[in-house]
Amino acid sequence: MSRERWLLWLALALPALWIGWQWISTPATYGFGHAVKDSGDWAAWLLLATLAVTPLRLAFRKSTWTLWLMKRRRDLGVASFAYAAIHTAIYLVNKADLGAILEEAAGFDLLTGWLALILFLPLAITSNDRSVRAMKGGWKRLHMLVHPAAVLVFVHWALTAFDPITAYIHIGILAAIEIARFALKR
Repeated sequence: MSRERWLLWLALALPALWIGWQWISTPATYGFGHAVKDSGDWAAWLLLATLAVTPLRLAFRKSTWTLWLMKRRRDLGVASFAYAAIHTAIYLVNKADLGAILEEAAGFDLLTGWLALILFLPLAITSNDRSVRAMKGGWKRLHMLVHPAAVLVFVHWALTAFDPITAYIHIGILAAIEIARFALKR
């Protein structure tokens, strides 16, 4: 792995380190609620960044920064999944009761999050060069699941947030990214 890529992964890991440090050093003030919210926010923000790469590349084809983003798009997507996994792990550790987890999972608010995670799992597993070579064109078709999964992520956010205004703003950003991607492909 190149030095540049190591630095990118270090930068992508900093929010997780901060979340862990805050939770460990100030559990009374930071606590579960902040840790689960912040990890979910980072998962969603990195997902938006990942999805924004294609319309940016289409709009600014010859720019070196968009080529750099294209080379690092998989890294952003895997980091988004990592934050979603952290978000899920924090939730599971806090609940620590399979019965309560299954009961809550049946509600549409958490079901959307579980479904998004299920859709993201094969994407994360196949986000490597070996899978791209082995799956050929099927890899791109599989990775189109990111779009319905993203919708589920933001619906989950809107349904679980204490104040859904921020989630609605991010839904608008997701819609703008998808509209731009569709328009620029035409």
